[in-house]
Amino acid sequence: MKDSTISEQVFSLLTIAILIGSAWMVYMQDNDDLNLDNRVPVWARNQLPYDTTQAYSFVLEQGQYELLETGNEFNSEHIYVEYDLPIGEGGAAITCQVGMDCPQISLAYWRPKVPAGVKVPVIAEFGPYFGETSAQTPDVSQPGSWLGAGIIYNILPHGFAFAQVSVTGTGMSNHCMDLMGFAEQEGINAAVEWLATQEWSNGNVGMIGKSYDGSTPWQAAMYGDEYLKTIVPISGLIGVRELMWKNGSSEARAPFMHNVVYGSYGFEEDKGDQNLQNACEDYLLGPIHATNGYIFGGNEFVDSYWEERYFLDRVLENYRGSVYIVQGFHDWNVDPHMAVPTINTLLDSGIEAKVLMGQWDHDYPDRPDYQKQRSDPGRGSEAYPQMVRFDWMQDLLEWFTYYLQETGPKPSLYQEIQNNRGEWRVEERYPAKDSNVIEMNLGSNNLSLVSESLMGSTVYPLMETADDWIVFETGEYNSDFRFGGLPQLHMDVTPLSSGGSIYALMEDCSAEGECIHIGHAIMDLRYHEGGDELQNIVPGQTIRAKMEFFAMDILIPEGHKIRLSLRDIGEDYLPPSTQSAVDIDVSGNSVLRLHEINVDDKIFFEPPVCLHTDCVEE
Repeated sequence: MKDSTISEQVFSLLTIAILIGSAWMVYMQDNDDLNLDNRVPVWARNQLPYDTTQAYSFVLEQGQYELLETGNEFNSEHIYVEYDLPIGEGGAAITCQVGMDCPQISLAYWRPKVPAGVKVPVIAEFGPYFGETSAQTPDVSQPGSWLGAGIIYNILPHGFAFAQVSVTGTGMSNHCMDLMGFAEQEGINAAVEWLATQEWSNGNVGMIGKSYDGSTPWQAAMYGDEYLKTIVPISGLIGVRELMWKNGSSEARAPFMHNVVYGSYGFEEDKGDQNLQNACEDYLLGPIHATNGYIFGGNEFVDSYWEERYFLDRVLENYRGSVYIVQGFHDWNVDPHMAVPTINTLLDSGIEAKVLMGQWDHDYPDRPDYQKQRSDPGRGSEAYPQMVRFDWMQDLLEWFTYYLQETGPKPSLYQEIQNNRGEWRVEERYPAKDSNVIEMNLGSNNLSLVSESLMGSTVYPLMETADDWIVFETGEYNSDFRFGGLPQLHMDVTPLSSGGSIYALMEDCSAEGECIHIGHAIMDLRYHEGGDELQNIVPGQTIRAKMEFFAMDILIPEGHKIRLSLRDIGEDYLPPSTQSAVDIDVSGNSVLRLHEINVDDKIFFEPPVCLHTDCVEE
């Protein structure tokens, strides 16, 4: 779930930051009427003096504290946190019983140089990548160039400590690489408690990270620990099975990726006897569970493995802190359904939460170079460079100041949403409650059938012909049309055997016939009710397939039209283990449901203008 190559260099960031730091101080001295203690609303931030020329975002005003020096070149302290595991977990839980190594978590931390008696909160990143050569990442004692260096320079000087923590079986943490399971969760919780109970800590801990590192905050939040005050999951998982299966359909990587790729972190030559501690049941049986998950569409007869690795229900039950979700609409590494409708579920449970969703992919919101490189037509490029958020680091500082230092005005809990044409707006919830529901029946005048597949109105598995689609189109819109959230496609379909799947592609097509991707949906018809319960399929019997698209936010320009295309599979998904030809009812009973944005009551805004070379070059 993390990029395999890290191009940023830690000290290049710090060097850039030092050069611009004095410029900020000069500006602040010349503009002492600007009171940063008063939160500037998001729609007015483009009036503030953010440096928008660099490869990262920076806070507006440098903090007053220096980094506390230590005995190593990175000014970090490294320790091990021991914790208990039941013997049934195997690995280090067993070796501990015979006087050998007990379970322990490796972590490093950085502190600001504050006056004696001043206690500071801790911001922490937990993940499997520190010191793993297969991922080309630095040791846990060295600031991570993807996030750690930025926090140490920008936020630590304002009175925060920062920590990096290796999860079980990775880096210098022993035991098994438990892939977000119980042992990993226990180690995370133990490290949170250690960080909160040090004599220099004020007892408040916040967690942040992207991808796998954005999933560990959800794991920690399950415990409802009083010390964990806020989490910032960036493209993080609310559950492992939920990442790999959508409506029963399996991603191509689902049967093997996590247990093979991440499991390899537990076997490296320089770990010596630590490799002996990988004799854990879940570690050994993980590939079997993944294979069974594919056979049964993400379900199986013994599902305790997946229940252990589903976090959201226990977060809702136990957690009392805040949540700041960051997610890309075009992140197909960690799909956007991890954030939507999760944000509304959090709000409905009384948890203070916000979401920042732009048209980037598996990335941070403030990286103009990466965002440009990874944005193609229909995959974010239409929203570049407006997607780059150079106010993000300042936003994090204000968030952590309130929730960890417990000072300053409360951040605005706006849902900040960007559509595919680059427009940003504010929502109270997402999907929004005040949307206008528009229904279009497949085969009717407003969504007419324009092309059938080689099999007529039937999609058939493994047909590789490029035009093997059933295609519907709207008419051309006579004004801009905005819709967003979770479009639904409820269809009457007839599987001709005991399974089958449907893939739906939605495109924006210009009058000249140029089409770009705007969204897609996928369903294993054994899950045609839209939930996670396996349904029986009777060959030849018509069923109602209740499909839901991945989250999208779309502007269809005047003169363009929507195209909806159907076939059996697509978008990096595997055919179901029970393939079947499926007849699609095109007589008008099936319906595409869109949620039109109520623009009259919305605040649209422009973020600080990106002046990085990737943003301004032609």
